[in-house]
Amino acid sequence: MINKQQARKVRHYRIRSKIMGTSERPRLNIFKSNNSFYAQIIDDTASNTIIGVSTLTFKDLASKSNIDAATKLGETIANLAIKKKIKKVVFDRGGYLYHGKVKAFAEAARSAGLEF
Repeated sequence: MINKQQARKVRHYRIRSKIMGTSERPRLNIFKSNNSFYAQIIDDTASNTIIGVSTLTFKDLASKSNIDAATKLGETIANLAIKKKIKKVVFDRGGYLYHGKVKAFAEAARSAGLEF
């Protein structure tokens, strides 16, 4: 019997076997918990995190784990990436389904200037 977390891990391993971030096109990875939402831009060839942001840094949000927080996080990470001259990324949804918070995050990052 597989629970939801184990099924997500299996999906994430399957996704990660197909995508990899390079220095020209790093990987935009997300993780969501019950309380907050995290995003990182990672260069897998050099094994380092270029940018890491979470909703824990936002003080003005009532909830740090809803769609509004994910949208604000998408805009924030896109602006930070553009400042570091990163325009194209590979989107790693972390095994989560593409709807709700994940979709809001991705659309906000795209509208702020990231290409994926």
